[in-house]
Amino acid sequence: MDLRIFTEPQQGATYDTLLTVAKATEDLGFDAFFRSDHYLKMGSGDGLPGPTDAWITLAGLARETKRIRLGTLMTAGTFRLPGVLAVQVAQVDQMSGGRIELGLGAGWFEEEHKAYGIPFPKERFARLEEQLAIVTGLWDTPVGRTFSYDGSYYQLTDSPALPKPAQGRVPVLIGGHGAVRTPRLAARHADEFNIPFASVQDSERQFTRVREAAEQAGRKGGDLVYSSALVACVGKDDAEVARRAAVIGREVEELKANGLAGSPAEVVDKIGRYAEIGASRIYLQCLDLSDLDHLELISSQVQSQLS
Repeated sequence: MDLRIFTEPQQGATYDTLLTVAKATEDLGFDAFFRSDHYLKMGSGDGLPGPTDAWITLAGLARETKRIRLGTLMTAGTFRLPGVLAVQVAQVDQMSGGRIELGLGAGWFEEEHKAYGIPFPKERFARLEEQLAIVTGLWDTPVGRTFSYDGSYYQLTDSPALPKPAQGRVPVLIGGHGAVRTPRLAARHADEFNIPFASVQDSERQFTRVREAAEQAGRKGGDLVYSSALVACVGKDDAEVARRAAVIGREVEELKANGLAGSPAEVVDKIGRYAEIGASRIYLQCLDLSDLDHLELISSQVQSQLS
């Protein structure tokens, strides 16, 4: 079971804070550092000092880390043209020595689009389908050949399809709760399927849908990595769990029901239930980025038991 650290910088984080967390992620033996792709805070809090751009952040971290994988859950398809995104991700992959992964979604948070003047089209999922075809098509085009695409929303003519990622093709993550279109899209384009903030039962149903869609698309269901994203709130005792829950504005019982909360033993047990349904990777949503002791506790008393 791989454990990855997943951050939400739009809630308030500087690049230096993210760098500190990413270096701790590496030093403590976690598999990867991922971040969201948002420009506006959600819920309570002031969001200060303001948002950081996902791919600018990852470019910086690519040069200041050595081992961990780096990526997004999820890059918003509404924020970037697919050809430009393919160039950006390939360049950051080169900067990292081949450690980048691209989570790509349709985009959903209308308020942040209004706040920063970003168009918010109605047909976002259909656009996402074309974006995935273009980004992967550009990377898969052999050097010396060109790539063209004539879609309903995007047209590319004789693109040189450069630059190429260092690892040849960046792993693509697709995720979500949709029962029909999302599994089909993952079956066509994804290396990994991620379901965020879902129960064991709901996750199992969605994993089954994706496996079936993969088989129908001519792939083996086991060709994809299956992963979950869950909020983490771990403490060495009840008081520490309660303190950490209060800091992020959540109730302990709610976190235990919907996330990975409690003692290390409780969290190991719950991760085991996700492993039983086929998840081999967990993204730990860490909301208090100043609490590096939290990461150390998870590393020493949760991750150590999983490995």
